[in-house]
Amino acid sequence: MSMNEVPKMASSSVPRRHSSSVTTKIAHNFNPICQATQQLTLKGKFIITHNQSKSIPGKLISVQIYSGTDVDPETGKGKLSEKAYFKQGESMKHSHDAQTMIYKIKIHVDSNFGTPRAFAIQNKYKKKFFLQSASIETSSNGIIHYDINSWIYPIKKTKSDRLFFSNRCYLPSQTPRALVELRKEELDKLRGNGTGERKECDRIYDYDYYNDLGDPEKGPEHLRPVLGGTKFFPYPRRGRTGRKLSAAGPSSESRPQPMNFGIYVPSDERFAPNKLKELKSNCFHAMVHFLSPKAELLPERNSANFQSFEELLDMFSSNGSQTIEGWMKENLKKLIPFAYLKEITIANMENREQLPIPQIISENDLTWKDDMEFGRQMLAGTHPTRIECLTTFPPQNKYGVPSSIQKSIIEQKLEGWTLSQAMEQGRIFMLNHHDYLIPYLNRINGNGVCAYASRTLLFLRSDGMLKPLAIELSLPGPSPHLEIHRVFLPAKQGTQAALWQLAKTHVLANDAVYHQLISHWLCTHAVVEPFIIATKRRLSVMHPIHRLLNPHFKDTMHINALARLILLNSGGILERILFPGEICMHISCDLYKEWSFNEQGLPADLLERGMAVEDPDMNNPTGIQLLLVDYPYATDGLEIWVAIKEWVKDFCSFFYKDNEAIEGDVEVQAWWSEIRTQGHGDKHNDTGWDQMTTLSSLVEALTTLIWIASAKHASLNYGQYAYSGYPPNRPTLCRKFVPVEGTVEFGEFLKDPDKFFLKMLPDRFETSLAVALVDVLSRHTCDEVYLGCQQSPGWIDNEVIQNRFAEFKQDLKEIQARIMQRNRDPKLKNRRGPANIEYTLLYPDAATSSASTSGITGRGIPNSISI
Repeated sequence: MSMNEVPKMASSSVPRRHSSSVTTKIAHNFNPICQATQQLTLKGKFIITHNQSKSIPGKLISVQIYSGTDVDPETGKGKLSEKAYFKQGESMKHSHDAQTMIYKIKIHVDSNFGTPRAFAIQNKYKKKFFLQSASIETSSNGIIHYDINSWIYPIKKTKSDRLFFSNRCYLPSQTPRALVELRKEELDKLRGNGTGERKECDRIYDYDYYNDLGDPEKGPEHLRPVLGGTKFFPYPRRGRTGRKLSAAGPSSESRPQPMNFGIYVPSDERFAPNKLKELKSNCFHAMVHFLSPKAELLPERNSANFQSFEELLDMFSSNGSQTIEGWMKENLKKLIPFAYLKEITIANMENREQLPIPQIISENDLTWKDDMEFGRQMLAGTHPTRIECLTTFPPQNKYGVPSSIQKSIIEQKLEGWTLSQAMEQGRIFMLNHHDYLIPYLNRINGNGVCAYASRTLLFLRSDGMLKPLAIELSLPGPSPHLEIHRVFLPAKQGTQAALWQLAKTHVLANDAVYHQLISHWLCTHAVVEPFIIATKRRLSVMHPIHRLLNPHFKDTMHINALARLILLNSGGILERILFPGEICMHISCDLYKEWSFNEQGLPADLLERGMAVEDPDMNNPTGIQLLLVDYPYATDGLEIWVAIKEWVKDFCSFFYKDNEAIEGDVEVQAWWSEIRTQGHGDKHNDTGWDQMTTLSSLVEALTTLIWIASAKHASLNYGQYAYSGYPPNRPTLCRKFVPVEGTVEFGEFLKDPDKFFLKMLPDRFETSLAVALVDVLSRHTCDEVYLGCQQSPGWIDNEVIQNRFAEFKQDLKEIQARIMQRNRDPKLKNRRGPANIEYTLLYPDAATSSASTSGITGRGIPNSISI
């Protein structure tokens, strides 16, 4: 072994080789193809996106290998082999217009070359290609893996070769001398200099404000504030694109064409070809199915309402295979680029299978009205993270103004308990959508919608289900200290039952908006992006923490960029379908002020909401005790949290032998500092950031981050079609207030309560757009990698870590078996509820629980926020 090589930690370590022959091959499946004993084989696979019928000319692609042991005295870097060129590729498969190829090369090196630990690849072909993986096979060192999954652009565009390091991990202080300079140079390149417009081929990570949501060139009504960098509009940072500023609004970045999917993200963060193709296809199919039958309504927001519940159900029976011609075609052109219209037309004629009926109505189309189902969805629906235990009655706003709900009214419904007794036992709960909405309601309600702030109180019954007690709907009064309240009580029939249903619908609209804007977008997508940028800028790919986190960042920057382009922008989908309209992101900024990183882990979140208490039992790995035995999200989630934390602790303990090693890790300290001061710079003074000086603080931070990116996001995202796919169950806005007795509207309501209810819902276009959105968001894609899985078996060059990861995967399988067993327990009524929807959102692996692992499955925890 060379004196410059850090001792190998994997059990497969062998003495230094003395062969002089090296063979290279690039591959996706990582199954080694053995060559002659004295050869070293680099296996590779290229996914070709430009031409399905031709392979890349191998003579235009070259590779050079760096030694990880022996230093070139002239460069101070590892010795560099001669260039070798790819031979003719071997075709593997075709899918989604992309061709998979394997290319081989041979590189001859001196006998003292040492162990290959990096390689540089140069693309002189005119097109980019997607390199999935590489491996180097030597006669004495076994297989050395390179986990890549990145685009390789032509050298004419990039001006430099691409460098890749093997899957061996080193802390900065342990880096072999041959790799020290390469490690530093690569990080410097990834950070860039913070100037210039980013090109598609760039791999530069830096930060920017959200200054690209407005589009002032369309008119002053499309001006939007810059989010981030100010006390009034604090926000996490996004990846910088460097696009030119708009001439019409100098604080706003110019915008690319919507639906063009052409927005900069670093090339390592871009979707693989199959993923991009599938996402486009899903979008087109959803538009065709839900929008094309109503194309005559596309230009108008205030178009006709549904006239009956039968019309609503007809949305799911249309197969969307009608011809797109004439007026319909002209209006679709206004929504999407002409280049994509042909693809939509083709998709439309494929006569796609009928969409599944949303689960909330699949067995009984009236179950969504059930009060117990209303309460159950706060514990096991698509938004189980907002409900809290009520500890003070009556609830009051920040000015001390109390709720108008009377103790005497609700005490009659507590199964013999007094209110104080029920609260002492943790049996009174609240869904609170009051304080954050009140300041905005006058502005919101001036835009053609009707919104209240709301408080919903619930009682934990002896059977474990939540019974609604009362709903309070509030409007602003003449001053912040005065509000206009109306209280509604449950009723089984007659006028009061119909009014109660209208009040529930307003609560559900509140909850749908909070779910989409805050719990889903802000608290998973937006808050994770700065961690990704900091990881790529400050932690070398050779760093073990980079290796641990990278699978949990797959596709997140790209999907976030598309969200800014299509969903969050002025006039975008969320402004069209959510009742806050153009102030959606204002509300998101306000609630980011309350965000604290140390409250994002599941146990901390449950404690903060009063849904659990601290447990002094040292044998309880969660450290908490749930108030509700039957809280599916929390029960399942805590098991997954513990499994993640134990895996992270074992991983970190392997590389860090004491706290001093963490304090002395210059890359980790720079990473943590940059997250706090730049990525989440508006929160840098927040007390929710622990000092990164101990193993426990590192493990807690990493577990929290992995939890957010995997299980938390899965629980909030993949059940949307099941519950929000039927708009009456979770409408995104209301067009009428609950009528007041003695008014004309009350007379209209009495005449036909169902018709009044339908008029209160979003109109046809808004409804269709909302359902199309949740259809796309709820789908797993074909390249999904689930928690406990990796894209390649050689993702890290360490047998001890690989074995521990296999144990983590087994832990998750056992957790899934226990979840399935709980779902079969008839005593746990919230596991299915009146709608008979099994709680599967936290099944870790879709592959073991469903015949199909892609599409709308309602199960499986992807590693990352990938949609």
